[in-house]
Amino acid sequence: MTPKHQTSKKILKLLSLFEAAKGLLVLLVGAGLLTFIHQNTQQQAAEIVRLLHLNPARHYPEIFITTLTNLGNVQFWMLSASALLYSLIRFAEAYGLWNDRLWAIWFGVASGGLFLPMELYELSEHITFIRIALFLLNIVLVFFLFRMIRHRAS
Repeated sequence: MTPKHQTSKKILKLLSLFEAAKGLLVLLVGAGLLTFIHQNTQQQAAEIVRLLHLNPARHYPEIFITTLTNLGNVQFWMLSASALLYSLIRFAEAYGLWNDRLWAIWFGVASGGLFLPMELYELSEHITFIRIALFLLNIVLVFFLFRMIRHRAS
């Protein structure tokens, strides 16, 4: 195994852990579990989730608890389902990247690429260091994964 290939595998493992962490964070924020750790933790985690575009139900940090208390509310059920689905997708992608699966690398290119226009729009609305850093990181990761695909094809 070449040093370059070993480095690529390590980067894939890191990406895998990052995807799993995103899925876990959405689950924890959605369940409101972080409120038991510290008062501000839930709000801070919800802000991180919103900022990183991790949660399709961004403005409902305790979505699963709210759903249980409003069992008849279809909107909360849809938000809960989307947050749960998002988490499951992140976990599946994490598994695939950890095991160096081509489908997961393609999925990473697609999912990362989908956020680029949204991140660019948000940058045009309000420039912050974090938004610039996330945008650049996303570009680098999409480019890295795309190069891995091209390398495998050759």
